[in-house]
Amino acid sequence: MTQVDFYSQASDKLELARRIAYKAWQQNKAIMVYSQDESELDRIDAQWWLTPATSFLPHARSHAAHAPTTPIVLGTDIGDLPHCDVLINLSEQPPGFFSRFERLIEIVSTDESDRQAARLRWRFYQERGYALHNHNMAP
Repeated sequence: MTQVDFYSQASDKLELARRIAYKAWQQNKAIMVYSQDESELDRIDAQWWLTPATSFLPHARSHAAHAPTTPIVLGTDIGDLPHCDVLINLSEQPPGFFSRFERLIEIVSTDESDRQAARLRWRFYQERGYALHNHNMAP
C-alpha cells in the first residue's frame, strides 16, 4: 500500500518539492512531480536548471522522449512512466494514479485555501485506509 506523507506549513511549496525530490534522487528513487498547472511545472523546470547552483537535478517533462529514463519527471499525467517510486503531488486533487507509487508526498502551504484542499485530500486517503503521516515544516 502507498505510504502517504503530508508536509504541512511549507513556506515555499516548490522549494520543498525540490528538496524532497533531490533527497529521493540521492536515494536512487525515481520521482514524478505532478501538477495540473502547466505554468507551475514551467516554473519548476526553470528553477531546477538554476537551483542549486552547485549541482544538477536531472529532470524532464513527462512528454519528453527521454522521460522514461530520466530520474525525475514533471507532468500533468503519468503517461508512459515506467517507474513508480515517489509521487510529489502539487495539485489540489488526489492524482487518480497515486496508488501505483510506493510513496506519495503531499505538500501543503500556509495559504488557507491550500490547507482546506489538503484537508479534503487527507480525508480522501484516510477513508480509503491509507496510513497518513504529517511532517510540520513550520519554522
